[in-house]
Amino acid sequence: MSISPQAAAKASGSKLDGRVAFVTGGTRGIGAAICRSLAAQGATVAAGYSKDAEQAARLQSELAELGTRTSVHRGNIASADDCRRTVSEVIAEHGRLDILVNNAGITSDARMIKMTAEDWYTVLAVNLSGAFFCSQAAIIHMLDRGSGRVVNISSLAGQSGNIGQSNYAASKSGMFGLTKTMALEAASSLAREDRLEPDGVGVTVNCVAPGYTATEMVASIPAKTLDAVAATIPLKRLGRPDEIARVVHFLCADASSYITGQVWGVNGGLEM
Repeated sequence: MSISPQAAAKASGSKLDGRVAFVTGGTRGIGAAICRSLAAQGATVAAGYSKDAEQAARLQSELAELGTRTSVHRGNIASADDCRRTVSEVIAEHGRLDILVNNAGITSDARMIKMTAEDWYTVLAVNLSGAFFCSQAAIIHMLDRGSGRVVNISSLAGQSGNIGQSNYAASKSGMFGLTKTMALEAASSLAREDRLEPDGVGVTVNCVAPGYTATEMVASIPAKTLDAVAATIPLKRLGRPDEIARVVHFLCADASSYITGQVWGVNGGLEM
């Protein structure tokens, strides 16, 4: 039995009441599911997007119908200036930023010997540099306030590689090192100022690495190919976007304050 995104969003809670979240690439696929999940837990949600204004408007309308305060922010995630601008816009509009989810990502596939320089640099710029520059802007604000959550969305490809995706796999693997370094620096910054409280929320940075997930992109793959992929997964199915999103909202909760610098694989047991 399948679960619709709308049905998943109705399972509301209060783990994130009063929090403001910015999700890059937040208007479709896993990003939209993360927005719905955060909203269902009480967060105000700002969704970033690059091109499809109609899709962004649809998500904003959907979240508004659930009673969620929301906004959408257009920008080029490969631009450091746009990363800083959109983070500043979210803070200006909502008065604070508690959660950043670096979800935006692209692919441009080719075997390594045929990959162009543009294919390489563009994917790295969006998937890895974009996460760095958004995080840089957000963490300055979070450290000033003494609390915050950053969750980077990586991929199974970053853990195990994938033929034809050397650029994508490198960018997603790079997020592991970025996550761990940011987590160390955030904790050390608060410790240096004697602001690491035993019962405090703190500033944590974690990473979620989804496996094969049933998104709009996957829907275009022939059924036989998807069946073959599912057969390699111990749980014998693809993941659902809401299953990825649930891990994200767990990591964003105040009660997850002792988890930082970790990579969470959500892949049906494909990578153990």
